[in-house]
Amino acid sequence: MAQMFRSLHVPGTPLVLPNAWDGASARVVADAGAAAIATTSAGASWSLGHGDGEHMTRDQALGVIARITVAVDVPVTADIERGYATDPDGVAETVRGVIAAGAVGINLEDTLRPVTEQAERIAAAREAADETGIPLFINARIDTHRLPPGDRTTWLDETLTRARAYATAGANGIFVLGTPDAETVSTLVGSQPLPVNVLAGPGALPVSKLAEAGAARISAGSSIAEAAYGLVHQAARELLEKGTTTTLEGGFDYATLNALLLAEPTH
Repeated sequence: MAQMFRSLHVPGTPLVLPNAWDGASARVVADAGAAAIATTSAGASWSLGHGDGEHMTRDQALGVIARITVAVDVPVTADIERGYATDPDGVAETVRGVIAAGAVGINLEDTLRPVTEQAERIAAAREAADETGIPLFINARIDTHRLPPGDRTTWLDETLTRARAYATAGANGIFVLGTPDAETVSTLVGSQPLPVNVLAGPGALPVSKLAEAGAARISAGSSIAEAAYGLVHQAARELLEKGTTTTLEGGFDYATLNALLLAEPTH
């Protein structure tokens, strides 16, 4: 399954990932036709009553991953934030746990830590995965969206410097946040060796335009979870303030959703 997941990253014919955060959302996404499931750490954290940003423990995160992998029969890639660890050895331990939980890929964010430090963390993840015999897809998230806005040249230079270093360390892809235009995506694709992952969602280009620019992977990130919890808030306010439930029209009916979750995935 890990090799198949790798093969889905094709520039111009991207892997599209509507991110899930628990077993039920993963099953729904798979039923919609997704070729793979990506987790969202934000959605998973929120589902456990925590804020995003490594407020889950490693064990909690691995528990979410395990519940998702048993719920679907497609490959799963896990958002492991900063690796739930302070050092490369700890990242390696997390990676071993991710593989034991059944996932075949990870997102590992750099939070703009020094390039050499993040490269060491990626190298540790690569070594830990290779020791298991699973060709884990390491998607290196580059957090240059946190740089001061307005200087595109500085942003691009820093992004490419990190991408090349992470490729050397053993990453298989890069994930760049924000809503880049088609020219920027094309530049990222052509200026470093790894498949490029970008976001879909409000304010972003449609999948067709991102594909034309050469993206190999397109993720919804936390946007679907945000919309789901937004619906909860709207429906609750409507019921409490107006006594009506029009917000809930068009959702899954009980029988359909329950039948979907009762069906056994084939592994």
